[in-house]
Amino acid sequence: MRMSSSWTLLLVEDDPNDVFLMKRALKKAEIPNVLKIASDGQEAVDYLSGIGPFSDRTRYPLPALIFLDLKLPYKNGFEVLQWIRSNPALETVIVVVLTSSSEEKDIEQSYRLGARSFLVKPPTQQMLVELVESLKGYWLKHNEFTFPSREIADS
Repeated sequence: MRMSSSWTLLLVEDDPNDVFLMKRALKKAEIPNVLKIASDGQEAVDYLSGIGPFSDRTRYPLPALIFLDLKLPYKNGFEVLQWIRSNPALETVIVVVLTSSSEEKDIEQSYRLGARSFLVKPPTQQMLVELVESLKGYWLKHNEFTFPSREIADS
């Protein structure tokens, strides 16, 4: 099944400027999917668990694709990624690491923990739009996948 424009994307990012730039890039790339934001690692786990303010799955549906920064407060991106992959209900969710790090150890650890892609944040808005457009073509248009539908295990 191909990703539908009605499915949610989750951006896990603590920098408000990067959130703004990503929203703008998604709009310029004409990606109509709803984008939800988790501003730290613990909030991402809470969102994915459906606890607290995220218990309403109509307002906060499970995402089909997650953009995950590594340098996050409370739980870093590696901890979030490890938590995601430890939950059978989320094993098919596409996690794209989108971070400023290009260190080999970060790349290796991200893939070892189950990231589907590792991308370094581009230095300009135009390059970010180009990156998002390429993601649109691959992940949103051509990629076949299954959507998570089972219950989330407690953290």
